[in-house]
Amino acid sequence: MNLSTLDTQRTVFDERLSSHRFVADLLKQADIAINGHRPWDIQLKAPGVIDSALSRGNLGLGESYMNGDWDAKALDQFFYRLMRAQLHQRIRPTQLVYHSLRSRLLNRQNAKRAWEVGEKHYDLGNEFYAAMLDKRMTYTCGYWKDAASLDDAQEAKLDLICRKLGLQPGMQVLDIGCGWGSFMAYAAEHYGVECVGLTISKEQADFGKRLMKSGLPVEFRLQDYRDEIEQFDRIVSIGMFEHVGHKNYREYMEVASRCLKDGGLFLLHTIGKNLSITPSDPWIDKYIFPNGELPTLGQIINASESLFVVEDMHNFGSDYDKTLMAWHANFEANWPAFLDRFDETFFRMWRYYLLSCAGAFRARELQLWQFVLSKQGVVGGYERIS
Repeated sequence: MNLSTLDTQRTVFDERLSSHRFVADLLKQADIAINGHRPWDIQLKAPGVIDSALSRGNLGLGESYMNGDWDAKALDQFFYRLMRAQLHQRIRPTQLVYHSLRSRLLNRQNAKRAWEVGEKHYDLGNEFYAAMLDKRMTYTCGYWKDAASLDDAQEAKLDLICRKLGLQPGMQVLDIGCGWGSFMAYAAEHYGVECVGLTISKEQADFGKRLMKSGLPVEFRLQDYRDEIEQFDRIVSIGMFEHVGHKNYREYMEVASRCLKDGGLFLLHTIGKNLSITPSDPWIDKYIFPNGELPTLGQIINASESLFVVEDMHNFGSDYDKTLMAWHANFEANWPAFLDRFDETFFRMWRYYLLSCAGAFRARELQLWQFVLSKQGVVGGYERIS
């Protein structure tokens, strides 16, 4: 080995040591230690984790976790502390500049790309989601105000939406992004309404056909929201707006306005973010929700201008922390049943997804908003329901 090679190795070692010290000092501000003894401390099991995180942000950190290169016993607490201290805002990964520009400039949620998330995420299999979710298979935030279990929280959320919309027997309701039909089934059973649901997941549509055979007045349509032309008394969209994209927000609101009868109400339930300048998370985009994008309050309000009056806005984002932790408990408990279908990398990917998101909601980095919108304003005012 010549002197040049030794100098190169020494330089690499010094750079890694410097990066390690920088990150260690940064993590101290969030009360996180490297190789510490507390549940939220990060345990490094392979070299390169820190360099990957510094250069590639959450994409590098997430892929390193999937590979088993690091761990934390309480991954949700690790991310809560990391985000509450705003450490993620202080690192600007140079290798993600392209991802940031691509998110801002391209329409990654156009009609052609819109089907990707259904194929990659929602079509994993109904059995998989049934094992993780509540008995109604509701894949959105529960409402935990008076609830003691996941089933209770999800029914409370569904009933809250029905009451906010003022559902009455015989009304026709459009559900944009209906999932497995939990809202439609609940509304039809308890409020006597007829529902049409739109989904881009073949698995969800197949599940819906079985639901229709049960005699409930619900219809599943495997189609993009932009193709809907009928009018309805009420419209609901629960956890779908996160797939619309900022270049399509206005068109989405125009579709909702076109499909809502005069005097009707539209409830929009969506995850939101605090800062418009933050791009979509590259790890979530690659492994969980392709082409996903979280809106800000301002973007929603701007998109609805001249089309809707905002009657009510309700933020219960902290409830998503409890929901995600309940999903994670179900996921871990039922994991042995899926060992023949998914590998350890998939397990670590889903664990990272559920627990990192729980930490983000706990840190109040992410929000959950419910808007009640009307086309011309409710005469005499809208009475808030909680």
